[in-house]
Amino acid sequence: MAISTAKKLAAELSAAGTKLGDIKRRGKEIKRDHALAMELWSIGGHHPRLLSTLIFDTKQLTQEAIDALAADILQHEEEERNQLADWLLANQLMKSRKTSALIETWEDNASPTLRRLFWHHQTRLRWTGQTPPDNSSQLLDSLERALATADPDVQWAMNFCACQIGVHEPTFRSRCIALGTKTGLYKDDPVAKNCTPSYLPEFVRIEVAKRA
Repeated sequence: MAISTAKKLAAELSAAGTKLGDIKRRGKEIKRDHALAMELWSIGGHHPRLLSTLIFDTKQLTQEAIDALAADILQHEEEERNQLADWLLANQLMKSRKTSALIETWEDNASPTLRRLFWHHQTRLRWTGQTPPDNSSQLLDSLERALATADPDVQWAMNFCACQIGVHEPTFRSRCIALGTKTGLYKDDPVAKNCTPSYLPEFVRIEVAKRA
């Protein structure tokens, strides 16, 4: 598609009142168009970049390309950057063995965006109902060492990973609860009605009870 089409789309998606459903509908209409995705991404803006995450060609997302996307994501405000990273993960990076293998190398990456994606990927491997990978003990070693002092964006994803290990893997449940008790992360955060708290011991208790 021509650049003018990308600019037109970006203006449409940046208009007031645009909903996530509108972006997803556009993504389904376009399906895959890597050139258009890159044009939209270069124009910038939260909603145009969200659409990009739906229509990239995963085969063209090399480590170098992902590094550039991750650097751009860091320019957004917290809520936007986390949503962009999560959409990129769910709609692109987990769709192929090649990019999934790249994610596995990002635990200690210099980019906080890629470190967040490493932990969010590990979390998704557990909550989606499949048999958890056999690396939970090693993950908990890392969490016990680094969770308390991690970058805030990465810290949330790390904590959520520990929550899912605690819920889905009884062998490690007491270890996860002990970790949450020690760090005290999110213990005093307000919790919206009908939502599960992020405080690790409470999250595990509530979610395990739901499954009993």
